[in-house]
Amino acid sequence: MKNYVVGVDVGGTTVKMGLFDKEGNVLEKWELKTRTENGGENILPDIAKSIQEKLAQKKIDKEEVTGVGLGAPGAIDAEGVVHGAVNLGWGTFSIPDTLSGLLGLPVKAGNDANVAALGEMWKGGGQGCKNLVAVTLGTGVGGGIIVNGAMLTGAIGAGGEIGHIHVEDNEEEACGCKNLGCLEQYASATGVVRLAKRALKTSNQASTLRNIPIEKLSAKAVFDAVKAGDALAVQVAEQFGEYLGKALGVIAGIVNPEIIVIGGGVSKAGEILFDYIRPYFEKTVFSGCKDARLALATLGNDAGIFGAAKLMME
Repeated sequence: MKNYVVGVDVGGTTVKMGLFDKEGNVLEKWELKTRTENGGENILPDIAKSIQEKLAQKKIDKEEVTGVGLGAPGAIDAEGVVHGAVNLGWGTFSIPDTLSGLLGLPVKAGNDANVAALGEMWKGGGQGCKNLVAVTLGTGVGGGIIVNGAMLTGAIGAGGEIGHIHVEDNEEEACGCKNLGCLEQYASATGVVRLAKRALKTSNQASTLRNIPIEKLSAKAVFDAVKAGDALAVQVAEQFGEYLGKALGVIAGIVNPEIIVIGGGVSKAGEILFDYIRPYFEKTVFSGCKDARLALATLGNDAGIFGAAKLMME
């Protein structure tokens, strides 16, 4: 009887893991350090060892485990082959073949953002939907697209890279991807701060943001000021909303989602985000796709392990 699944979310600093029952209830969560030295050669052996120790501790026989689902950064295709993950030091290899060989259990793998989207569809803000776009507004802008209940991976797993949609022709600073004018440069937490710094520099307008040392300015501070009615902060929120709202309108016209779920650190500002995103979304989106709902993600940092577990249950 297969009663358990393990979900693994590999990050650049920590690996998050969860033991799930077959109904999708998380029974236990734990973490270990991501050892990225030497081309990340220790990451999968460390994961295998940790899972074996957890199963032994819980007195769970391998025969009771359906398998292990894993999400990791980088381009990971539908077969679980990673085509490079720079911040882990990984090149190109099969994650399922490698980890399964270490564990003696079936393994499935996918890009972390796509896997997190699967988690939000299954147990998070997108429950009940089979067509979903998940956007993570953190240090960067991550994205995952679910079509008919399945992750959209693309040829080598680079599908759903929402953060690198081109949205601004007049940008002179390069994005982390080396292109200019990516959505990530305006809608991420660091992007909101960039917009705020530019507004403070180019405007003489009074603002409570001027009371914050420039090196301590944050997206949270900007949206706290928005909630307090600070005019310059509201101007920044309008810019943020225009970039993100228009981009989401274009995405919706391509994949026709039922719901667009927004998570990540910026989403902690709450429903007020939609006051700035929705008008531009509605102005841009194709009429046949305008019924897509906008909602906040609900799983937080657990979206990855939930999605990884669901991936293995497919």
